[in-house]
Amino acid sequence: MDKIRLGRTNLMASRTAFGALPIQRRTIEDAIPILHRAYEAGVNYFDTARAYSDSEEKLGLAFPPEIRKDIIIATKTTAIDADGFWEQLEISLNKLKTEYIDVYQFHNPTTAPLPGENNGLYDAMLKARRQGKIRHISITSHKLLVAKEAVLSGLYDTLQFPFSLLAGEIELELVELCRQKDIGFIAMKALSGGLLTDARTAFAFMRVYENVLPIWGIQHMHELDEFIGLENSPPIFDEMMKKSIEHDRAALSGDFCRGCGYCGPCPANIEIQTEARIYFLATRAPYQQFLSDDFQKKMARAENCTGCGACKQRCPYELDTPRLVAKQYELYKDFVKINMPSI
Repeated sequence: MDKIRLGRTNLMASRTAFGALPIQRRTIEDAIPILHRAYEAGVNYFDTARAYSDSEEKLGLAFPPEIRKDIIIATKTTAIDADGFWEQLEISLNKLKTEYIDVYQFHNPTTAPLPGENNGLYDAMLKARRQGKIRHISITSHKLLVAKEAVLSGLYDTLQFPFSLLAGEIELELVELCRQKDIGFIAMKALSGGLLTDARTAFAFMRVYENVLPIWGIQHMHELDEFIGLENSPPIFDEMMKKSIEHDRAALSGDFCRGCGYCGPCPANIEIQTEARIYFLATRAPYQQFLSDDFQKKMARAENCTGCGACKQRCPYELDTPRLVAKQYELYKDFVKINMPSI
């Protein structure tokens, strides 16, 4: 499997990286064979987080010491002070059954932690690195200003940031800045939270950027096999793909929900990250799954929105999520009327 040098870390990561957020939705018995299959196929970079429920635990069970030495584990902390940092770090080490974490990331902080500030967070990172508990100090972000702040500070070895074929000039400039600064660029949301369904084109697009390591979220074995197949026979980025990208960018121009989930929880129990893009999902994937009675009832919770605005305040993309929910739900209802089989 092709590998990429992850910036100044000098880690050689498989260019197909495993995003372990989705396996929190699988049982341990189902998740471990998927992880083993990835490793056997040559995947050596596995991304998880303390916030991903039991994802770390599943990695720890899948990769005993004889395998651990051959893989790169990246995880994240949501700590807001030094005490929380040490607590979360020890839990992660225990769950992952490892003595060290290769890439330890601040998980979407509101600002990039700096030495002597942010309640001692960055200083705790430095101490953990001196102790050998982590090897590289990193950060994830959904906000451009925070990402640029981190890159320009020179304090971070890698940046994890949303990047897909929908990327515009701003995101491309960030990728280039990381290349110039020799900071590893890790692409999250490579399929834009499920809105992009053409994995072949998405895969080929990522290969254009030699310093970008895409993380593909994997929940099912068939998803993994698709990316392994693409890795074994990499598609060439051609004119047809460029036209497909132009179509996707036109269709998803303007404000659209990336499905990151930071808007929740909703006091009205609305599944905002689904509701705010339900029409896009239903029209860009096999739609039958979105027509069941149970799914329609879940989407009908949009009518319970109180307009409290909490979701809007939490959105890292500063979207008007209540407006998006209302708009997408109306489009979804029309979609259901058109596509439901007549009785």
